[in-house]
Amino acid sequence: MDRRNFSKLATSGLTIVGINGLFNLLENKQVQPMEGIFLHQVYFWLKNPSSKEDHQKFIEGLGILKQCKSIQSYHIGKPAGTSRDVIDGSYTYSWFTIFKSVADQEAYQIHPFHDQFRKKYHHLWSKVVVYDSIDV
Repeated sequence: MDRRNFSKLATSGLTIVGINGLFNLLENKQVQPMEGIFLHQVYFWLKNPSSKEDHQKFIEGLGILKQCKSIQSYHIGKPAGTSRDVIDGSYTYSWFTIFKSVADQEAYQIHPFHDQFRKKYHHLWSKVVVYDSIDV
């Protein structure tokens, strides 16, 4: 076997081994529970959902909130476009935050950034719904 054919065989073999290894990793993945945290999920319905300016201002406001040091992690979302009977995709934006503890979430609620966000941007939304959860 000449070098070129050996090289092609070796490369394709490594690709197969790499793909098989990836599938093995995915199949053996251990799902880890998120324990000992506080989840804060907020859904906003903008008054003027067709206004690009309102969308920009709202995202600007969330930029203030995300600076709060007690937030462990956050996600700014919009409806995914999925359609099943149990899905409510009528909201405009979601704000999902993770805190290490109830105390950290309480600190967030009274933080000046949180107050600033509510005072400066509340005129943008017509409805807000909050879901907080802790471990069972």
